[in-house]
Amino acid sequence: MSIYIAIAFGGSLGAVCRYWVSMSTTRWFGDGFPYGTLTVNVVGSIVIGFLTIILADRLNVSNEVRLGLIVGFLGAFTTFSTFALDTFYLIDNGAILKALVYGLASVILSVLGVWAGILAAKQYF
Repeated sequence: MSIYIAIAFGGSLGAVCRYWVSMSTTRWFGDGFPYGTLTVNVVGSIVIGFLTIILADRLNVSNEVRLGLIVGFLGAFTTFSTFALDTFYLIDNGAILKALVYGLASVILSVLGVWAGILAAKQYF
């Protein structure tokens, strides 16, 4: 049961952080492009790569901590469903080029983010 509580706690924090980042990014850059979703997905990818190495290989933390952070926090912080909806809205509004740029940027930058997080964790820990 403690694993479920850890995931729920992490998830609630991740969801609040995602909302804050999305709203802040929209205030900074405007709402003509889904910068908020792109930001949380790329940042979340970096962090998940980093934490995967740190929590499992270097610190050997409990399942509650690992799952609370990775499944709970990062699962709620990043979101593929929002990415898909943002892409749909761009296409539906005729912004095909923006949708293509957004889709490619999200996938490429997120994969590079995981790689960067893993490299950073291995380098510094």
